[in-house]
Amino acid sequence: MAQESTEVSNSGEPELKRALSNRHIQLLAIGGAIGTGLFMGSGKTISVAGPSVILVYMVIGFMLYFVMRAMGELLLSRTNYRNFSDFAGDILGPWAAFFTGWTYWFCWIVTGVADVIVIASVYVTYWLPLIPVWIPALIVIIALIALNLPSVRGFGETEFWFALIKIVAIVVLIVVGLVLIFTGFEHDGAKASFLNLFNVGTGFFGGGVMGFIMGFQIAVFAFVGIELVGTAAAETKNPEHNLPKAVNAIPVRVLLFYVGSLIVLMSVIPWDRFSPDESPFVMLFSLAGLGAAAHLVNAVVLTSAMSSANSGIYSTSRMVFGLATDGNAPRAFARLTGRQVPRNALFLTGVVLLSSIVLLVFGLDKSTGFSIVTTISSLCFMFVWTIILVSYLVYRKRRPQAHDKSIFKMPGGLVMPWIVMAFFAFLLWAFTQDADTRAGLIATPIWFILVGIGYLLLRKNPQHVKLRKEHEAMVAREKQEATEYLANKSRA
Repeated sequence: MAQESTEVSNSGEPELKRALSNRHIQLLAIGGAIGTGLFMGSGKTISVAGPSVILVYMVIGFMLYFVMRAMGELLLSRTNYRNFSDFAGDILGPWAAFFTGWTYWFCWIVTGVADVIVIASVYVTYWLPLIPVWIPALIVIIALIALNLPSVRGFGETEFWFALIKIVAIVVLIVVGLVLIFTGFEHDGAKASFLNLFNVGTGFFGGGVMGFIMGFQIAVFAFVGIELVGTAAAETKNPEHNLPKAVNAIPVRVLLFYVGSLIVLMSVIPWDRFSPDESPFVMLFSLAGLGAAAHLVNAVVLTSAMSSANSGIYSTSRMVFGLATDGNAPRAFARLTGRQVPRNALFLTGVVLLSSIVLLVFGLDKSTGFSIVTTISSLCFMFVWTIILVSYLVYRKRRPQAHDKSIFKMPGGLVMPWIVMAFFAFLLWAFTQDADTRAGLIATPIWFILVGIGYLLLRKNPQHVKLRKEHEAMVAREKQEATEYLANKSRA
């Protein structure tokens, strides 16, 4: 067993090791931006929204780009920030670190449990229908912990290859689709053409206004995890160079992987022929004459779900480690191994993920409550994204000098956070338009009530009383410094 690390920061806290290289961070950002929803869920979004689903993904990607830019500027504004929970607590107060950290942990736990259930009950049983579903679930959990336990490079390497498989699958789909389009491929009387985006059914907005709106509530789950690079800040080599590079590439990735693949899919196959229960990738590869299309896509989607669960184990362990070092979680979770891995925090996530086995044993399948689960996860991620934006607005007001010195300023600074938060309000309304997503919307506040009770109990702790007093003193000092800085700036 590895010995506990004695390596500490200047503040006396244990430190994580900067072992993630540029290629790890770049592929981590891509993996976070490409969810399982693209491979399996896009059939449902296409059948609901028609070609206008292209706009749905573009709008969501555009809005979340600004969340990432706000996160990037904040993370780079102070070298001691390990993740967005750190800057939320520093800027908004100890309550924000507690709510953000534990909610992000819950986000990935919910997503991870869903991923393990789907891997075991759908993807593995597709090839091994007779195997008891709890066996692959247990193997997946053990394998992911084993990959993350030796060092952070284990996570980085695993995610690198998982993301690479997803990229290759999408690029192959785009190339095959383009070949079918430019060779005039025909199937069941329909010719492959870019015109299929506009002249099939009722046109580009084939699902009508409500279909377009429903597309948002389905598609937003595909983007959860896009902020994952923010949890890796403390373990990233040369973050001043690598984080901006990863964040700035997000628009290109959304255009290529989401928009590009969807345009090709609906050009080859008219949108009104897609089934909400079948992967569009399987349909296109089958039309191209690839007999093993279903097996190929099943392997890719299995990899994508493994990637999501792998990201969940990594990010939750780092978030709990950060919470523990700040007194927001039991101190035992702040311990590191000799290779700077938060082993106890990692085991906590693994133990909670074992709940997926209980759910499988009691007969939960791929569809039971899945819309509710993904809605809860999406809403919790939206809360975290909102905290990032609010932190940015307060940062701009209290630390104008830090913004002026920033090497990675957010474009549209004081305007875009409000526009993005208005978009989130629109998404909340969209979730009310369907019975399953509405049920998830109603259930989500239960989590925040539980977190609120936890914080009310914790805030009486002498350490938290001290933290709040220190934060109040810091806020007063920063307001005074900001006033003086702006006065000097105006005179100059």
